[in-house]
Amino acid sequence: MTTTRFAPSPTGYIHVGNLRTALMNYLIARKAGGTFILRIDDTDPERSKEEYVDAIKQDMEWLGLHWDRVERQSDRLDRYAEAADKLREMGRFYEAFETPTELDLKRKKQLNMGKPPVYDRAALNLSDAEKEALRAERGSGVWRFKLDHERIEWNDGILGDISIDAASVSDPVLIRGDGQVLYTIASVVDDTEMGVTNVVRGSDHVTNTATQIQIIEALGGTCPRFAHHSLLTGPQGEALSKRLGTLALRDLREQGVQPMALLSLMARLGSSDPVELRSEMAELIEGFDVNRFGAAPTKFDVQDLFPLTAKHLQSLPLDDVAEAVADAGVPADLAEPFWAMARENITTLADLKGWWELCRDGAEPLIADEDRDFIAEAMTLLPEGPFDGETWGKWTSTVKEATGRKGKGLFMPLRKALTGMERGPEMATLLPLLQVIRAKA
Repeated sequence: MTTTRFAPSPTGYIHVGNLRTALMNYLIARKAGGTFILRIDDTDPERSKEEYVDAIKQDMEWLGLHWDRVERQSDRLDRYAEAADKLREMGRFYEAFETPTELDLKRKKQLNMGKPPVYDRAALNLSDAEKEALRAERGSGVWRFKLDHERIEWNDGILGDISIDAASVSDPVLIRGDGQVLYTIASVVDDTEMGVTNVVRGSDHVTNTATQIQIIEALGGTCPRFAHHSLLTGPQGEALSKRLGTLALRDLREQGVQPMALLSLMARLGSSDPVELRSEMAELIEGFDVNRFGAAPTKFDVQDLFPLTAKHLQSLPLDDVAEAVADAGVPADLAEPFWAMARENITTLADLKGWWELCRDGAEPLIADEDRDFIAEAMTLLPEGPFDGETWGKWTSTVKEATGRKGKGLFMPLRKALTGMERGPEMATLLPLLQVIRAKA
């Protein structure tokens, strides 16, 4: 069975970069009728917060990315300890004691000599007595996985054939000096024991994948099918990482972005397929193919979400937005005609309030000097209420006959006088909702 996972760290809110990873893994699992696991990567006790765990779940539920089960790495520390013991017994795990300053000096020296800045494995030459002395002086060391210096190769679902020389990579630290288990080994143990078959993540993890493949093999596991998606940039190609705080999913939600608009964009962004607004998740699942994504950095512009949101809202019946319409202050008896008028003229649901204020309170008329007499005469010809969808047409026909005006010279001054705007909804649908005009009539 196909099994995928999304493994966020609860150290902050999910942003669009996280969503890309979550969505790809979700769509792969759902298309195959498999299992999608939400795995909370909370092995860092200081930075992990329960409020972020709750926020991650809320954001995913808002988007409709429903998981089959939740796992927490903090509940599995014994499993990671067993894996570490197994690696020690195999001679693939060793303790190292260099300080960050010492490691930095080593890297600089290697670079000056034209060598790759990888860890030199000096710790492997320490005697037991030297290790004891270093522990007494510095405390426990970090634990590094000893890589086999050979080429690590796999066929990536997005990047194609990958080959990395393990000798060009430092032996990865899997456990810190304070005992904290790091992502590299926790992820391997979890993926193996949970039967994860497909892993999609950012291309910044390619080197991690290479080292994890060796760890998986050392522990006797089966490697998942890996795919590394491109990283997002800003609309001009600029690094997006520093701006991701402003692109948290809850911020986009607050700005009125609709879930299907966001999902439709992220399900295609960076692929060879055009972005198309979908009305339901089943369409996204059916049309998803991870192999159609490319390796090049992918430009993301948050502004692209708003036309998609507007288009999505236009497709919705009143029942789907009834709460938002009521929250805008629209009386229940006017909700249906109000939504029919407003739906074509909003970008987000927050715009509903402004349209109802116009209907309820009217607007400051925009009347050019040369139109004052025309507007005054036209208002005397406005029929008595109640108004309906035919009123605008009948009224303008009467005004045309009385004044001789036609076309833009007829309609535009009337629109500006009634709404204070040059553009907006069809006046035939708006006029019956204008409470001030109804009262005067």
